[in-house]
Parts: sequence; C-alpha cells; structure tokens
Amino acid sequence: MSAPAHTSADLAAIDLLAAYRTGELSPVEATRDALDRIDRLDGAVNAFCLVDADGALAAAKESEQRWRRAEPRGLLDGVPTSIKDILLTIGWPTRRGSRTTPAYGVFDVDGPPVARVREHGAVLLGKTTTPELAWKGVTDSALTGVTGNPWDPTLTAGGSSGGSAAAVGLGMGALSLGTDGGGSVRIPAAFTGTVAHKPTYGRVPHHPASPFGTLAHVGPMTRTAADAALLLDVISGFDARDPWAFPAPARSFTAALADGVAGLQIAVSSTLGYATVDPEVVAAFEAAADVFAALGATVEYADPGFADPVEPFELLWFAGAAKTIEHLGPEQRATMEPALVEIAEQGARASALDYLTAMAVRNELGTLMGTFHRTYDLLLTPTLPIQAFTGGLEVPPGSPSPRWTSWTPFTYPFNMTQQPAASVPCGFTAAGLPVGLQIVGPRHADGMVLTAAHAFQQATGWHRRRPPLLASL
Repeated sequence: MSAPAHTSADLAAIDLLAAYRTGELSPVEATRDALDRIDRLDGAVNAFCLVDADGALAAAKESEQRWRRAEPRGLLDGVPTSIKDILLTIGWPTRRGSRTTPAYGVFDVDGPPVARVREHGAVLLGKTTTPELAWKGVTDSALTGVTGNPWDPTLTAGGSSGGSAAAVGLGMGALSLGTDGGGSVRIPAAFTGTVAHKPTYGRVPHHPASPFGTLAHVGPMTRTAADAALLLDVISGFDARDPWAFPAPARSFTAALADGVAGLQIAVSSTLGYATVDPEVVAAFEAAADVFAALGATVEYADPGFADPVEPFELLWFAGAAKTIEHLGPEQRATMEPALVEIAEQGARASALDYLTAMAVRNELGTLMGTFHRTYDLLLTPTLPIQAFTGGLEVPPGSPSPRWTSWTPFTYPFNMTQQPAASVPCGFTAAGLPVGLQIVGPRHADGMVLTAAHAFQQATGWHRRRPPLLASL
C-alpha cells in the first residue's frame, strides 16, 4: 500500500538533493536516517555485509559544510549510497561473497564507478551482499547467509545484486551500484519492486575486468528511473583502465527524460517466443504495455525471432566461472558453494572451439537484434516469468532444472547482445509480490530506455508502494 515518506530515507536521490539545495534537509540527517533504517531492518533481510557508519557520517558532515557554502562537489553530494561487494572500494575489503577472499584485505583504489560516485560527493554507507563470486541469480552464500526480499523476507531478493535491491527498496540508501552478467541488477529489481538499468556494454567503465568478460556490466539500482538516470550520468564516461570504455555521452541521461515516448515504435513480447510465463505476470505485463499506447507510442506484439540462447550463454558463463576459481586449490574449493565449483569444472572442460561457437551464436543474436531495432525503437518483455520464491534456493521448489538460468529467460540474452535494458515495477501478484517490466533498447540507446522507464513511472504508481516491513516503523 502507498504510504507517505516518514523520514528522509524514503526520499529519492533527486528529492534529497532538492532539499539540500533549499536547506530543508542536511546530508547528516539523511545519512543518519539511512543508517537508522539499516539498524532497524537489515536484520530482517541481510542486505549489507559491511556498514561503515563512522565513515558515512564523517563524509556527510563534510557534504553538509559544502552545501552550507553553496558549493556542492558534484551531482550526488550527500546522497547515501551503497556498493555491491564486487566493486573495489578504498579502505574496505572486497570479499565477493566468498570465504576464499581475505577478510583483512583492503584496497587503496576504487573501481571506476565507485571513484565516480565518490568524486561527486556521494556518502558511502557500506557494501551489499552477493552470492559467491556473483555467479547466480539469487543472493545467498556461506560467507554472508541468505538475503531476503523486502516484501517477504522468507523469499529471495534475487541476485546477484540482491543486497543492493533490498537496500534501496527499504530506504537503506537511495542509490546502489550493482553488477549484471546475466540479469543481476534486473532480476532483484523485479523481485523487490525497485528499478535497475543494465547499460550498454562499455557505457560504464569497469576495473579490474570481470572474469565473466564482456557479459558483465555495472549499473545503477534505485527506486526511480530518474534516480537511475542521475546515477548513470555520474558513472558513465571514459576510464583508461577499461579498454572497452566509451567517451562520456554528448547528452545527459537526466536531460533525456523529458523526451517522453510519444511516437516511438515499441515491440511487445510476453514470451520472446520460447518462455513459459506465470499468468499473473502476463496480466501485469500486458497492462503495462497498454500504458505506453496511452502515452502515444505505437505498440505492436512482435517477437524478435531467436531461439532460447541458454546453452551458448551457459557455456560462456561457466567458462567465466572457471576463470574465477582457476587459481584456487582443492582445499579452497572445498570451502566454496558446490554448485559454483560444479559449473566452473564444467566450464573448464569446454574447448576453445566450443567457446568460439558460443561466441558465434552471440554475434548472430546481436545482428538479429540490431536489425529488429531498425523497425522497433524499444522491446518490452517481462523481466522475469515468475514471482519470488523461497530464499536460499537457486531455483523454485519442484524445478526440473538445477540452474538459475532456467527461470531467467528474458535477461541473459541481452547480456549476450550488450544492449541496454532496464527493469521497473509494473504490478503485483495476488500474493502481494512485485512484477517487473523489462525495457530493452538498441545498443547505445540508454537514454531512450531510461526515458521510457521514467514515462511509465510518471503514468503509474507501482514504484510508490512500500514493502510491509516499513509498516513496522
């Protein structure tokens, strides 16, 4: 049910910044409210694996002084922000959800997106949970335990950026940085009723390079598309440490939000031609498609026309898993999640010819989608075909497949094609669980994707609903 904001923790980043500008609110107050939210609710969902309250408050006090001088450092000055525990962050360990990484290891360098948010004055609260080495579409590990869903903590928040989604969904910081190699920002966004954007590959620089190669993207996780655009404005742009990084975009993503969707040609596919989808998800998705028609877009049901690329994706993904653990001996592997070791060993058995064959399928898929987008500006699909299921499991009970790829048919294809794709909440099931809408654009059309997400949110109120856990406050 919708509820008014009770503290600054319920405000979007753009609203926090507006309040800082007028003096109605200070970054110190906002940071205290976010830390209070963590203290009161993180025990229920386990979104954070590290909280640096002292460091956050010190940064907030510095931000407060800058705002008093009317000299904010950048676009995010004073906004409470969290970082997925995959990205390097100065002064903090990066455990990656694994007992094979040292608890005492800290870094004297930020990864590029972390450096950007710090340069723009964001207040870093801590690091969010991830499955071991970010290998699957749910968030649990032997190191940090199970991350629960804000709408029902017994259910999964999704993954692998589940901690970030749970955090922003409960107001434990307005912004978070996540990573997405097969759906890992979009999956938890769909399950938690939040927003996430997987940028065009190369839009956001990443270092060190992911072992999963060019499948892995860094993207914003927020409660609104406007906040996602703001965060993408900050983290986009060239970094010499990433040989794939693009130059800064000519136009800000925030500016593009005003464009709207009137006149766009939008394709709608509830199955991509191969997925089996929960009827409640289909109903919410079709209602969402109608919203775009009402906003002036031309909406047409059309499948892109490719077969499920799960086998080539898994070969590429499993080879990446093999690369992540190649340096570990038997004793270390014995401490790891058995399913991760299993897929890594499977990936290690693949030949170079197998890998190049999977890459050929990937290239063909990219060509097909490039052609498809000559007719259609955007493609809409459900983000996921199912609603959230029991936490601590890789697949829903009774699943005939043991792998997370069996229930994520809409996300991993667009990691293979490197296209931008966002997830926004578009409804709820009878059980009160969120449903996600995926908006996919051609490569480099991040602005159009976020504009469509923003237009949808302006016309609907699904993102304003708050999880039952907040009623306890």
